[in-house]
Amino acid sequence: MGTRIRLTTLAGLAAAGALAAGCGDEDFKNEARPPVPIALTGVIQEDKVTVSPAEVGAGPVVITISNQTEDAHTITLEGESVSAELGPVQPLDTETIQRTLDPGEYEVSAGSKKAVRKEIAPAILAIGPERKASNKDLLLP
Repeated sequence: MGTRIRLTTLAGLAAAGALAAGCGDEDFKNEARPPVPIALTGVIQEDKVTVSPAEVGAGPVVITISNQTEDAHTITLEGESVSAELGPVQPLDTETIQRTLDPGEYEVSAGSKKAVRKEIAPAILAIGPERKASNKDLLLP
């Protein structure tokens, strides 16, 4: 009986050692995760579009824009590395733009198929150097 227990114990230890050795692969690269997305808010008014904050670091952004006018408008985000058009956004409705933005200057504008009395001034969004990676942030999806 003693020999059988020793052989079973040795076999179990050998299996555990083989399993542990497989977990320590040195070729594994822990690549940095992208920065946490930043939520920006915007509003379309009769005379201008605003986005806040207007200056952020490069990386993923989520811009939620509310149309506070009486007309439907398309929303356009344009810059060196991206061009996006959404809408039309109905009065008192919202639309969301999700993009990863590189450093540079971007314009967020509102357009309409209907002729308007005066042009709606676009918002200027300044994107600075890339934000830090989110590797050490807890409770992220």
